[in-house]
Amino acid sequence: MPAVGPGAVPVPREGRRPRLLPARAIDPAEQARRRTDHLERAAARAARRAERAEARRFTRRTRRRRMITWGSVATLTALLATVVAVTLSPLMALTDIRVTGTVRLDPSAISGALDRHRDTPLALLDEGGIRSDLEEFALIRSYSLEVVPPHSLVVRVVERAPIGAVERGSLFDLVDAAGVVVESTRERPTGVPLIRAGEADPDEAAFRSVAEVLDALPDELATRVDVVTASTRDDVAFTIRDLGHRVVWGSAERSAFKARVLEAAIAVNDPAVSWQFDVSAPDSVIVRRR
Repeated sequence: MPAVGPGAVPVPREGRRPRLLPARAIDPAEQARRRTDHLERAAARAARRAERAEARRFTRRTRRRRMITWGSVATLTALLATVVAVTLSPLMALTDIRVTGTVRLDPSAISGALDRHRDTPLALLDEGGIRSDLEEFALIRSYSLEVVPPHSLVVRVVERAPIGAVERGSLFDLVDAAGVVVESTRERPTGVPLIRAGEADPDEAAFRSVAEVLDALPDELATRVDVVTASTRDDVAFTIRDLGHRVVWGSAERSAFKARVLEAAIAVNDPAVSWQFDVSAPDSVIVRRR
């Protein structure tokens, strides 16, 4: 083998010749295609990585929402169970019944009629049963109930108010606007008008008309009515106690206006004279001496 020294050029051995590869031209289109394929594969890999990351984030969010939902459901269920347990337990049972608004009725009699509802959880009170018990009292026109936890029921009663007295045999029946007897006495009650309207049957038009008229009168005037009469719904008339006045009222239509007109007519006429006031046509009042 030839010596190699500084500055010497290597000489290939005899019998070995360098292998030369043929030169190849670079196709720009091929090169562009390869570059495009490379970019597309890179983009696809990036998209897959993004999808996997989003799937992981979505799974975490879903799991978190599920945990919050189940936690809320469990809390509400526990709260509801607690409320139901307390509401239906003896801790919230009825032990105190208070009755208000009575005048003629005995409140202890009303509360006694409701005794069967004591020890019932307030949430389970039978309003239909209470209504049935209170219907035994004819003087109750209406009522309202108020539950006051933990143990009380307040019954607010509105009693029937008498509008007049009806003479029946040897008795005088105090009746309300519906014709229900509020009280019976052997002597005519003071301060209420005597009603003479047929049989004083609440189903009769005459009685209904009288009831509407008396209900429309101001309290001060109503207490001074002595006797009120009617044979039909259109011929109501009454006398005024002490003054001796007679009032021709007619039907119950426009009763509120008629009442105002009558008060004005009485005020401008001599109270020492007995007058007849015809307000059946209130726009044209007729006043004459009796």
